[in-house]
Amino acid sequence: MNKNKQSVWKNYRFPIILILSIVIGSIIGIIFGEKAIVLKPFGDVFLNLMFTAVTPLVFVTIAGAVGSMINMKRLGKILGNLFLTFVVTGFIASVVILVVVKLFPPAAGVNIVMEAGTELESVKLSNQIVNALTVNDFSKLLSRSNMMPLIIFSILFGFCVSSLGEDNMIAKGLDAMSKVMMKFIGIIMLYAPIGLGAYFASLIGEFGPQLLGAYARAMVIYYPVCILYFFIAFTGYSYFAGGKLGVKTYFKNILGPAITSIATQSSIATLPVNLEATERMGVPKDIREIVLPIGATMHMDGTVLSSILKISFLFGIFGQEFSGMGIYITAVAISILGGVVMSGVPGGGLIGEMLIVSLFGFPPEAFPIIATIGFLVDPPATCVNSTGDAVASMVVTRLVEGKGWMMKNVQMLSSDNNS
Repeated sequence: MNKNKQSVWKNYRFPIILILSIVIGSIIGIIFGEKAIVLKPFGDVFLNLMFTAVTPLVFVTIAGAVGSMINMKRLGKILGNLFLTFVVTGFIASVVILVVVKLFPPAAGVNIVMEAGTELESVKLSNQIVNALTVNDFSKLLSRSNMMPLIIFSILFGFCVSSLGEDNMIAKGLDAMSKVMMKFIGIIMLYAPIGLGAYFASLIGEFGPQLLGAYARAMVIYYPVCILYFFIAFTGYSYFAGGKLGVKTYFKNILGPAITSIATQSSIATLPVNLEATERMGVPKDIREIVLPIGATMHMDGTVLSSILKISFLFGIFGQEFSGMGIYITAVAISILGGVVMSGVPGGGLIGEMLIVSLFGFPPEAFPIIATIGFLVDPPATCVNSTGDAVASMVVTRLVEGKGWMMKNVQMLSSDNNS
């Protein structure tokens, strides 16, 4: 019995500490209200440390994984199955939320007094795609606002390193740098309980009352959908990836990334925790170090869910009927595109929201309406995004390595830990 308690504590010690710190922070925010904002700098320090570390982490992990991969056929197989997995899971999420908003229209009975908004800059779709994939200066690659261009650069750089052949010093150097950055992240995470507790205290203190406003119905719809999607869809995906062992292994290790994503509201900030969790799940190094960084920017089932909720909400607010195959297809396309152009950081959803307003022809006053919804749904959306990256890495491994991958890799990992 004591041994079991010790095992539970060993496996879940850090997530439990994080939960307690967030609960304490939330209580402080409720009690002190806006006065709790004074704690925000302590939370900002943690987020800033994570964000500054993530950019070099993404480069060295992806470039190192691709650079050490002599078998380019395997790389192509990983990337092909990665995009297939992202599209299929995104489509499933879009169908789920379409059914839900048709059954329970989020704007039913909601009366919002719209204030005149400022004129929005027009969003040209082609320019948005170009800007999402490329930058016009090397220095811009070093910004967390340009994660997709950095990922593409890292893949190309890694491919060039790999083309030099086996045993080249650059590949070994990138691998060593990857280990250094993970150690660096581990040191930062020691501050996480203080940082996240303070961040949540200020968050609840400043914005908590808004949760009881006119958007309550949309939240009542969205939060349960995210919870059900997490448990039902991810159970299905993990079962496909590794059977019953896959489900057990996934949920045993996903608590840390789930908590971190909810607290930071950032897929990028959760990336280091996700890398550690998927390593314990037995996902091979090259797959997790390619799938997770790309997934933190491109694989956003939670964003798909929230985008269609926002579109349906606006249709209801402006008295338009949200129906018709053309509208459904456009909504799905915009929601998946929104997931692709997101940068994986808090506030990144503003791009997708501007796309919704401009492409559907809503007036500028619509922007602050869905921007508010975007903020309120951000915690569960980010949680689904981040934890979805982990299960996607398991699915990609299943597609690349075959049905028996999990048993083999988990046993190998277990023997390494025991030795």
